[in-house]
Amino acid sequence: MKIWKKLSPEEIRKKVFSALGENVNYYESNILGIPASHLDNKVFYQDAPFLSNAPYLSTLIHNPNHIGCHTLGKSESFFQGTQQIEKELIRICSEEILKGEPDEFDGYVASGGTEANMQAVWVYRNYFKEAYGCSNEEICIITSEDSHYSMSKAANVFALPIAYVKVDEDRKPTAEHLSTIIEEQQGQGRKYFIVIANMMTTMFGSVDHIDTYASVLKQHDCTYKIHVDGAYGGFFYPFADESNPLNFANAEVSSVTLDAHKMLQAPYGTGIFLIRKGLIKYANTKEAKYIEGEDFTLIGSRSGANAIAVWMILMTYGPYGWREKILVLLNRADWLCAELDARSISYYRENGSNIVTIKADDISNEVAKKYGLVPDNHNDPKWFKIVIMEHVTIEKLEPFIQEI
Repeated sequence: MKIWKKLSPEEIRKKVFSALGENVNYYESNILGIPASHLDNKVFYQDAPFLSNAPYLSTLIHNPNHIGCHTLGKSESFFQGTQQIEKELIRICSEEILKGEPDEFDGYVASGGTEANMQAVWVYRNYFKEAYGCSNEEICIITSEDSHYSMSKAANVFALPIAYVKVDEDRKPTAEHLSTIIEEQQGQGRKYFIVIANMMTTMFGSVDHIDTYASVLKQHDCTYKIHVDGAYGGFFYPFADESNPLNFANAEVSSVTLDAHKMLQAPYGTGIFLIRKGLIKYANTKEAKYIEGEDFTLIGSRSGANAIAVWMILMTYGPYGWREKILVLLNRADWLCAELDARSISYYRENGSNIVTIKADDISNEVAKKYGLVPDNHNDPKWFKIVIMEHVTIEKLEPFIQEI
């Protein structure tokens, strides 16, 4: 893994304020045509002394619009300063965290993992239709039964069939059921497949075997694209298991979703979509002629402050500091699992994961509710999960262990 350079708070501050200085200043420039401005200064006080040492809050107030995809070349020049920071963030994520080659990826900071997953489906649907002249009915989304509900949402929004692969006791999609699904879909005239592989599922933290998908798809002579949903695991699993194949060093992976407002603890609204060069063009909305560089994203206008927040977090920790944080969380998860083992309590935990999911038969609903455990189904729970975040310390876990 390549490594980015950790920066001091002063270096971060200077970089962000320098970028803001390259953006438009509505009060100092005679700008007449943009339907936007800084945040309303009657509501959001802009002259507070502490703002000179608060780059993220200052960016919020300056309110840069990062509409479009800045890795493609042209973008709205009014916000070129902070756009450059977003471009650097996309490079770090695609090349240094996900092991891609230099200058081979496009991407943008989305509103969250749901949008980023939907962006992937949108791109590949349009790619198959344009490249092969097919209809929606000839395309099928394939994903695990443990996948996030955004896959169902994408199927609904983009009017595509979807099929779910059953998982085994290790929460891995099975080759046998995948083969059956493909044969069924081919029997219904489907020839093109959008495959979503999971890098830590929301409920179990399970990680799909991408080789299972690729080998079975090839056996059935399928035309396909594979997208990795790393909305939960994208900023965690690459540091917990560097040898994992769910990254851009694997030619089977065409795009990846990350979600910074989970493990990275960025503000909500900071998903990240990454894709190999040459593919995002299939999502271009050419009617957006008034936008410099046009628009290739689902969201359209979006806050540049979100990109700044994610970049600041990565720069503050650096790769070694971030890896150390992941190791602390893994050690806490190890402690919890050892305590559960000692009490013969059944649970699932993926190797290298900070999610521990306990069988509902081994814990009462009252205890689960008291400690804020999340069920797989609020109406009929079969599992309850614990997510080891920074605030979930052993001191907080111990009373739970004693009570069960």
